[in-house]
Amino acid sequence: MAYLFFLFTQSGWVPFVPPLLSFLISGTLVLAYKTVYQTYHDPLTGLANRRDLEKKLQQLNEQKNSDSSELVAVLFIDLNRFKTINEGLGHQAGDYLLVATSQRLQEQLNSRKHLGRVGGDEFAIWLKPVTDKQEVVNFAEKLQLVLSQPLFWQGQEIYTTVTIGISFGETDKNFRGPELLRYADIAMHKAKAINSSRPQIFEPGMDTQAVQRWHLEKDLRVGLEEKEFKLYYQPIFSLKTGKIAGFEALVRWDSKTRGFVSPGDFIPVAEETGLIVPLGEWILREACRQIRDWHERFPRYPALIMSVNLSGRQFSEPNLVKQIQRILEAAGVEGDRLKLEITESMMMNNVEEAIALLNSLKDLGLRLSIDDFGTGYSSLSYLHRFPVDTLKVDKSFVGRMEEGKDSQKYISIVRTIISLGHNLHLDVIAEGIETEGQMNILEDLSCEYGQGYLFSRPLSVENAEALLAAQNPL
Repeated sequence: MAYLFFLFTQSGWVPFVPPLLSFLISGTLVLAYKTVYQTYHDPLTGLANRRDLEKKLQQLNEQKNSDSSELVAVLFIDLNRFKTINEGLGHQAGDYLLVATSQRLQEQLNSRKHLGRVGGDEFAIWLKPVTDKQEVVNFAEKLQLVLSQPLFWQGQEIYTTVTIGISFGETDKNFRGPELLRYADIAMHKAKAINSSRPQIFEPGMDTQAVQRWHLEKDLRVGLEEKEFKLYYQPIFSLKTGKIAGFEALVRWDSKTRGFVSPGDFIPVAEETGLIVPLGEWILREACRQIRDWHERFPRYPALIMSVNLSGRQFSEPNLVKQIQRILEAAGVEGDRLKLEITESMMMNNVEEAIALLNSLKDLGLRLSIDDFGTGYSSLSYLHRFPVDTLKVDKSFVGRMEEGKDSQKYISIVRTIISLGHNLHLDVIAEGIETEGQMNILEDLSCEYGQGYLFSRPLSVENAEALLAAQNPL
């Protein structure tokens, strides 16, 4: 039978061969098209991906109709709070946010080909020709306004903002499209690093800073893995008795390759990269373990409290309450031994969510403090609703209470903060006290607690224990 079929097919009369060949060729072409499309497009939004956008930018030179160069602008757009929304509401909500953002961006552009999704929560736009750089900045600010409008997901409002970096380049023989995209990316990260709400324009030297930052990030990851971090403890004193009331835990990094690294250098990088989340969790665990140890070793200090700064990224983590609950249980520490210090700006991003989170933290028995009060957003209209225990007067006010003609102005500011705290039945801590004069003024203003170099610098565990052993309790 097989032999007869072979003769039949060799006779030349096979009516199903042409359609079969046509089908195979069409299928191959469709598959090839899909492969090429997927290579250069984002499957979720249908926009160009980074590879395609870089190719289009590089082709701009080839598309010139004259020998004169033209100015090109690239905008690099990063969605803030995307990780929080994606993890808090689910990946479908995250996908919805990305698609809705791409649609909003397309509505602001004349051509879809000028827009691409170049990362998980990152988009890029290129504009050509550009005649006025300020118009590009104005356009970027308009995008920030448009993208800050709330979206609705399953009956819930979703709020987000964007950070934008801008780079400019001339389409001449030295033009490098991919570099222009990278420069805009660097400018965006610069805007994040300085907490700028305005678009940031790339400037020469930023790329060098970016390389240095990349190396710092790499060393930071190694430092976490190698346990190069330790806590120091700055005492908080009662201004009435002069005795220790507690400590503020402060993280320090002694890198094996860099030596001592200032918190002002590595904390912003940790915040931006998300490394602050595991670092912050370690700080909480270590601080709770330490306060438990001190309560056991120094029972004559039953009211000793450990204060820990909470970062903005930690405050946005959906599992923060459960995480802290597990840490307290593992350390065997009562919640009222731990005080979390939270800045005004963190709470004012979304007031209702912040109040709900603060109430959940209070349910664990924690104490809560508003750090750097008066330096951020104005929270006066909400302050009575925040379930906090303490206001901290920022050192920028305390340090100027003895400075020339403006000293009375700053004394008045500090007096107002202290009075406000007392009227709301909150205790008040002044930080950054460096002189006897500052301390005397704060005592006259009835400020309960203070910390600063006048009393003590941040101490190692050994030195903090020596201080506890030398003093009589409150």
